[in-house]
Amino acid sequence: MFDMAPEIVALLLGAAVLAGFVDAIAGGGGLITVPALLAAGVSPVAAIATNKIQGSFGTASATYTFWRKGQIDFALLKWPLLATVIGAVLGAIAVSFVDTAWLMILLPVLLVAIALYFLFGPKATDQDVAARMTPLAFGAVAGGIGFYDGFFGPGTGSFFALALVTLLGMGLTRATAHTKALNFASNIVSVVVFAVGGHVLWAIGLLMAVGQVVGGWLGSHAAIRFGPRLIRPLLVVICLAMVAKLLSDPANPLRMWLAGLF
Repeated sequence: MFDMAPEIVALLLGAAVLAGFVDAIAGGGGLITVPALLAAGVSPVAAIATNKIQGSFGTASATYTFWRKGQIDFALLKWPLLATVIGAVLGAIAVSFVDTAWLMILLPVLLVAIALYFLFGPKATDQDVAARMTPLAFGAVAGGIGFYDGFFGPGTGSFFALALVTLLGMGLTRATAHTKALNFASNIVSVVVFAVGGHVLWAIGLLMAVGQVVGGWLGSHAAIRFGPRLIRPLLVVICLAMVAKLLSDPANPLRMWLAGLF
């Protein structure tokens, strides 16, 4: 970090604040911070690892704010949190042995589906409805999403939010709050795995963590104040932005398949 020009350091700090704000509401802050780290000359693996540590601080800040506002029921999350941690550990281990290319095909499709659901599906409000499964059963879903986060990561917040709304019947603001707690758990596991591998740039990560905490605080307060009016459109925009980002890579298998068709 100390070899970077002051303007680059300022750019990374600003990117972290913006990412923390977006993450607290809809997830997808990595779309901002990872490219910023790469532009600063950080290697791809170190950028992903460093993004996880500063992202952990952001989700921690958002989780704390939502909890202080009475938006998180940790008793309800007991089994989903445990399953998320276990899933993230297994996913972080599996990434060393499994080809992730198929995810680059499946992920854009899933993100488009989520965007379409929030755009055209039943209007998501702050009103809770009857849950379709118990918290214990939901643990299996949370574990699967945790596995994905440890294995790959992009879109995790959107997957958690959709699952909490559709399966546990939570209103959108409450689902967003519980998403932060679950995402924080999977982020911490990822940090440990990357740290053991020696990939984390601690000085940069901790600097950006300051920005993430500020952004997470601002974003969680905005989500509580404006509710679905802010969360719903931002979820749609973030999902579609992640699709665009993934398909901007010329080596993406889905992009190459689509290019072959047209």
